Amino acid sequence: MRKVIIVTGASSGFGALAARELAKAGHTVYASMRETKGRNAPQVVEVQKFARDNSVDLRTVELDVASDTSVAAGIETVLSEHSRLDVVVHNAGHMVFGPAEAFTPEQFANLYDINVLSTQRVNRAALPYMRKQGAGLLVWVSSTSTRGGTPPFLAPYFAAKAAMDSLAVSYASELARWGIETSIIVPGAFTKGTNHFLHAGAPQDQERLAEYDNGPYAGVAEQALKELAGLEPPDADVGQVASAIVRVVDTPFGKRPFRVHIDPSQDGAEVVAAVADRVRREMFRTIGLADLLSPRVVG
Repeated sequence: MRKVIIVTGASSGFGALAARELAKAGHTVYASMRETKGRNAPQVVEVQKFARDNSVDLRTVELDVASDTSVAAGIETVLSEHSRLDVVVHNAGHMVFGPAEAFTPEQFANLYDINVLSTQRVNRAALPYMRKQGAGLLVWVSSTSTRGGTPPFLAPYFAAKAAMDSLAVSYASELARWGIETSIIVPGAFTKGTNHFLHAGAPQDQERLAEYDNGPYAGVAEQALKELAGLEPPDADVGQVASAIVRVVDTPFGKRPFRVHIDPSQDGAEVVAAVADRVRREMFRTIGLADLLSPRVVG
């Protein structure tokens, strides 16, 4: 069935790829992004061209995940045009690279705002409508860094993604009785095919950074990035992430997987996550709330 979907952070990367694939799968998709009349105006044109060339229902909507007002307006735009919202894909995020100590607290706060608080803004805008519908799906784009190997100099990003993943897990049980499902997509370290690493932010405290770069950690940054890229198989396809999202969306209600890993490097996150998710299920059964592990059919 055709669904109305909004994808956050869809100007590039996983978000752009997922929006296009979901539209090709027959859904009405809103590729949300900020500054649609500014720096992302070229991306808006690309989306319009893709929609025409492929005869799909792919649109853009202005939505800055760092602004309560913008998020509310973006969600309202979707609802005003379709009177429903079936799927939210939480994809918006930003990466930084460098020694944790060299990032200012303000940089940490900004990163958490984009990667974590953004999902809360979108949820507070979208969930009231989904709960009234008695149906919906939240897809959270997480990272293997929350459970797998954690190379140095990515601490702020790893911490933010771990927080988002934890929030997704908690939301899952709090929405189940409203008929709203949760699926967590867990990509590995795709170093090619997106601008994730290319556009990574850097520490503001250059003096602290220099102490690491010129001290006992000299060369660690270069080695970490080189070896991380080396773990990725030559045939790794970033499009697999978008395909996984499409499969989850197209899976019937009640049968969608709670967590899906797309990790060509096999960094071990899938093994650790399986244990954590099993412990979660056991806890809910122990406290007599096993029904919260699966979405309820409402109405």
